[in-house]
Amino acid sequence: MPCRDHKKSIRNISGGLFVLYLYHNANIMTISRYFTALAAGLIMFVACGEDPYGPTNHVPSPKPQPEQPQNPDNPDSQDPKPTFDGLCLGGDISVLQSYEDNKVPYYDHGGNLIPDVLKYMKSEQVGWNAQRVRLFVNPQQKNPDGSRDAQVCQDIEYVVRLCKRIKQEGFALLLDFHYSDTWADPSNQWIPQEWASLSDIELQARIYQYTKECLQRLVDEGAVPDFVQPGNEISYGMLWSTYAGRNDRSNRCFYDSSQESWTRFANLLTQATKAIREVCPKAGIILHTERSGKLSSLKDIYGRLSKVDYDIIGLSYYPFWHGSLETLSKSLEGLATEFPDKKVQLVETAYHYQWQAPDVEFDFSSAWPVNPAGQAAYTRALIQELKKHENVTGLYWWFPEENGNGPGSAVLTNWVNRGLWDNETHRALPALYELKEFL
Repeated sequence: MPCRDHKKSIRNISGGLFVLYLYHNANIMTISRYFTALAAGLIMFVACGEDPYGPTNHVPSPKPQPEQPQNPDNPDSQDPKPTFDGLCLGGDISVLQSYEDNKVPYYDHGGNLIPDVLKYMKSEQVGWNAQRVRLFVNPQQKNPDGSRDAQVCQDIEYVVRLCKRIKQEGFALLLDFHYSDTWADPSNQWIPQEWASLSDIELQARIYQYTKECLQRLVDEGAVPDFVQPGNEISYGMLWSTYAGRNDRSNRCFYDSSQESWTRFANLLTQATKAIREVCPKAGIILHTERSGKLSSLKDIYGRLSKVDYDIIGLSYYPFWHGSLETLSKSLEGLATEFPDKKVQLVETAYHYQWQAPDVEFDFSSAWPVNPAGQAAYTRALIQELKKHENVTGLYWWFPEENGNGPGSAVLTNWVNRGLWDNETHRALPALYELKEFL
């Protein structure tokens, strides 16, 4: 029970001492009882301090606790080290396991074979300390158009296997719930097939149970996440409807959408974050959007979600879609002013190194040529900008492990061309070695 009046506590303790003085001749059992009560009062006085919830009813986010000692017999069983206050550097390496299973070679920039990519990412040459992994509900389902994307393979079994390795190597782990059978992004937030018939109330219960079950599985396997994203690029809400009902816009969350849509969205997030707090109380909760190029949208989204329990604003920033570094800077400054209690992590970024994709909205090839040197130059410029903003605590490259894609590839036959290994030579690109300057 919170102690709200220290002076009253002191008076009570002093009274106990006086009683002991008056009855010093009492029998030893009575005195013992007095001392027991006095000790309990002293403990309560020292431990309670001020009301932990302050003058309002707001319950603060869990604070980092001291690192627990390792179990020498099972190092994976230790509690995770809180990472709220440190800088995180890494990438979304969700396809790495598929590349390794298919014996795709990885070489450093000098052409030397890398026997273990995770260990190399942890090495002094690269210097990463965090990794991001996505999780789909049932990625074995075909895409809405009947196709299958080889990048969409991360079910819970796949994720457990990869995340155990990540934690064993000493990385901080960011788990990214997609809450879909396939890609969840600003244009695609389709309900998993198994959940398609559920009502909104049933969806709330399901997202809570699913989130809890997946996290508990990771905890049991010794792969406790340090950060958790409930949803991926949820700029316009999530769990809209099935792809077949894609023309139904009733669950979309735009600036002019109904309050009912925003309330539904917040209720879903609340159930997801409740599960995260219960299973992984030390984990930082990240709400991830991709409106990094539009501060007004960011203010609107996170303002509407102010009652959701979370710790960190997560952003995607791709200059060719979101605009200049100056635009990003204004967004970061605005977030620091508008949401001073929230840190920011760039949970996705990347830049082309060979050819520019046809869907770019902003062409920065004059500043950062579309070649390995230009990709490295973008990386340096981005880091230089991020270091100006104290609220930024994380930087993750998206799909850094891309390697050997194209015709005849055992993993991906398409070229994404934004990774940190050359698809033709399998060698690490210069940008990989620039990223450590963020720390």
